Amino acid sequence: MKYTFNFSVKTLYVAIIFFFSVVSKAQEISLTGNWKFAIDRMDKGIEEKWFNNTLEGNIQLPGSMAENGWGDEVTLQTQWTGSIYDSSYFFRPGLDKYRQPDNIKIPFWLTPVKHYTGVAWYQKKIKLHEKWKNKSIELFLERCHIQTRVWINGKEIGKSNSLVAAHRYTLPQNIAPGNHTITIRVDNRLKEVNVGPDSHSVSDHTQGNWNGIVGKILLKAQPTLYIDAIQVYPDIKHQQARVIISIVNTGSKAVTGRLVLRAESFNTPMRHVVPSITITTKNNAHDTLFTEATVFLGKKMQLWDEFHPALYRFTVKFQSPAGIHTKQTSSGMREIKSVGNQLQLNSKTIHLRGDLNNCEFPLTGYAPMDVESWEQIYKTAKLHGLNHFRFHSWCPPEAAFIAADKTGFYLQPEGPTWPNHGTSLGDNRFIDTYLHEETARIMRDYGNHPSFCFFAAGNEPAGKNQAKYLNEFVSYWRSKDNRRLYTGAAVAMSWPLYPESDYMIKSGPRGLHWDKNRPETISDFYTTIEAFKMPYITHENGQWCVFPDFKEINSYKGVMRARNFEMFRDELKERGMLEKAEDFLMASGKLQALMYKHELEKSFRTKNSAGFQLLGLQDFPGQGSAVIGVLNAFWKEKGYITAKQWSRFCNTTVPLSRIPKFTYCNNEVFNAAIEIYHYGATDINTTISWFIKDINGHILQKGHFKNINIPTGGNTIAGNIIVPLSTITQATKLNLEVVIEGSSFANDWNFWVYPQTLTELTLPGIHYTDTLDTAAEKVLLQGGTVFLNAAGKVVKGKEVVQYFTPVFWNTSWFKMRPPHTLGIWVDTASSAFHFFPTEYHSNMQWWEIVNKAQVMHLEDFPEGFTPLVQPIDTWFINRKLALLLEAKVGKGKIIICSADLSFGPEERIVARQLMYSLNRYMVSGNFNPKYQVSLPVLKDLFVTPSKLIWDSYTNATPDELKPQHQLK
Repeated sequence: MKYTFNFSVKTLYVAIIFFFSVVSKAQEISLTGNWKFAIDRMDKGIEEKWFNNTLEGNIQLPGSMAENGWGDEVTLQTQWTGSIYDSSYFFRPGLDKYRQPDNIKIPFWLTPVKHYTGVAWYQKKIKLHEKWKNKSIELFLERCHIQTRVWINGKEIGKSNSLVAAHRYTLPQNIAPGNHTITIRVDNRLKEVNVGPDSHSVSDHTQGNWNGIVGKILLKAQPTLYIDAIQVYPDIKHQQARVIISIVNTGSKAVTGRLVLRAESFNTPMRHVVPSITITTKNNAHDTLFTEATVFLGKKMQLWDEFHPALYRFTVKFQSPAGIHTKQTSSGMREIKSVGNQLQLNSKTIHLRGDLNNCEFPLTGYAPMDVESWEQIYKTAKLHGLNHFRFHSWCPPEAAFIAADKTGFYLQPEGPTWPNHGTSLGDNRFIDTYLHEETARIMRDYGNHPSFCFFAAGNEPAGKNQAKYLNEFVSYWRSKDNRRLYTGAAVAMSWPLYPESDYMIKSGPRGLHWDKNRPETISDFYTTIEAFKMPYITHENGQWCVFPDFKEINSYKGVMRARNFEMFRDELKERGMLEKAEDFLMASGKLQALMYKHELEKSFRTKNSAGFQLLGLQDFPGQGSAVIGVLNAFWKEKGYITAKQWSRFCNTTVPLSRIPKFTYCNNEVFNAAIEIYHYGATDINTTISWFIKDINGHILQKGHFKNINIPTGGNTIAGNIIVPLSTITQATKLNLEVVIEGSSFANDWNFWVYPQTLTELTLPGIHYTDTLDTAAEKVLLQGGTVFLNAAGKVVKGKEVVQYFTPVFWNTSWFKMRPPHTLGIWVDTASSAFHFFPTEYHSNMQWWEIVNKAQVMHLEDFPEGFTPLVQPIDTWFINRKLALLLEAKVGKGKIIICSADLSFGPEERIVARQLMYSLNRYMVSGNFNPKYQVSLPVLKDLFVTPSKLIWDSYTNATPDELKPQHQLK
């Protein structure tokens, strides 16, 4: 049945009067509060008919068992939902103390205070109103985990299984007013719901596999003839919306009814009331009627996007002999399309600056169920310049969509599956059908939300038939519902392509590769993407690690504890470095921020990119503890970069540079090409100014590019900066800042200039050597000064691989794949660096010295010994490392450097400058090392391997440790 109306003002007035004269809100009873409760460990409840008995325990709903203190203590025998990639925890002798019953601390993920996987029963007495007699009554259970079965007064009324949508039950039609007992069985085992144990919808890696009901719990009374759903399909080309209304008749007779459809704008300063539509319907007995109407919005139609998130509220009031029923939904007028390699929203090119949300909510263990919490998350993400979320292998609750609609955020929910470990796609397993069923529920419940722009089946699937399955999956759902774009799955490079997709998410265009190449801002990812003819979104950008923030431990006051952080902190203390924790956090954090800046800018320079999805802006607590966020798991800053600083290089509009290198001699010319990435609301025409400043902020050079027209939806070349460096006479750190006049947008880059000519590169009174030989020993014993360039000679610490870039994801998850370090901490209080401009952390000038340099493992050095330059080890081992150290030996003094400080006349200018600074320091009165170190301990660095080394103990992945070990 299809109707199209365009009513006059008089008709509108009559319809509004009619509408408000009979408004009657659907009746509801909240079942929030105390419920009776019982744990069914042996799954005997159905056999023993617990639904006929009064349960003995008590629990508060909405909530989870863990929130209420129900469940088991974590032990070595805990049966986790999630793959354990690194089994060394179970074998390392030094971790034995964390395997004791009273001191269980696991490194894989956060530790729940209580853990339970199995069946639990929930029970509540209710009272149905007399006026609910002859009504259709629905039990509404939002966000259950996972399977539910429901009994009323001992009679089963159904079962449900969904990780994405509310479980809905219709009470018996002849149920009488008065007292009744509802009993709900909840089963969170994956035995019959195998979506993959690492799926973020169920995994202990993220939210935890909790048991409970955490959303709205309601009884809803509605007429036997009621509105079941309203689906809105925007058509912005014709300034209209197609609305499909489904009306369910649960009665035994055909009934005629009349509905009024009304729409008006909200979440916008411009109010727009759309003329109402009235439709007469004939509803057959025990049938569902689908009625379609076209709502004309006309020239006053307001579009929805990230800048102007205008929304429309559609209200349907249905009147029949069975009674009055009113239902509302909201939607936004927008159209998302794939055009070549671009994404277009309302015919304007957009670029996704995305983040992965992995359901990291450590206080509750599950996602917020209220709109305000999600609004705060999106606002924080927007402050960091983002406009997009991918929900990795899970679908958020409705509150997340409502908040994204209001704030203007582009969402990609996914089927609740990572069908890789433990299951696969396209192989006729449970997940093949279940994924379609869950997708149907997602489309029905959340399909109207304009923020719901993208959809993927899940993450990184397995299965020899996965490509065929996903191509058919995408084609099917696009034909069913074209309100969004579809892709098969988010995958890394080794996965097949899904050519039926509207866009692709793949990991190719990411990373900096500075382990092999000198840092620059010339390159981009264009050639990686150019072979693909659909929009290409980068899969899981970043993943640069930072040292854990142990101050965060006290924030875990909910259902999770940061026992992993406690463990890492204890290990750091055992190595005698706990007082360095904050230094390591801040120094590694500065390097992490630098990595994100340069990787994102490289993405922004890529003109054929459709966007990226970070993993992530916030930490990921699982998979071996992936401390990869500039925000912690609570969405709080860590202290080394602010949202304002981050948004300089990640925003709707970002000045970009093309700089070939960051270290220069003063006989060179600094050259930078400037372009502007711009995906703002409107075009810009302005002046681009640039400034070169010294460390005190004094402007040394400046210039501008006038009347630059910057259209939105791409990159615009502004001009070139060419500056001779001959006026710089000493080693200097400089800063190039580019400002878009008349706006808040600016960006900057540091670079370093060194004098071409340096004297005193070797000085009398210093014994230079690359071996701690007899001659060097003699100098030390006689009170002399030795400089030992030990590059390539280190044995104790040889196993530690250092790049300039920090650890990727974490060393545990990838079995100590290099690099193993998180940058360097520099003792800037030392005069050793007086002629070598440096901060306390890694910066670009250190690349020449640090990248792939050997480190020294100081495991036998005196307690409290602190090197001049200390590489920060992976937090899974916390070795005391050194790149540059000083010590008193016998009567003499020594500096040892395990990095290569050799240099030629026109190359390795940074090494030459550091050598110059060290020389001047060693002959000065300031050279007075604090610590005395014995000669045998020094010599041991070059002859004896480390006692403390990493051993993975097993090589298989994943799930290399099944319960058989844990049960020994």
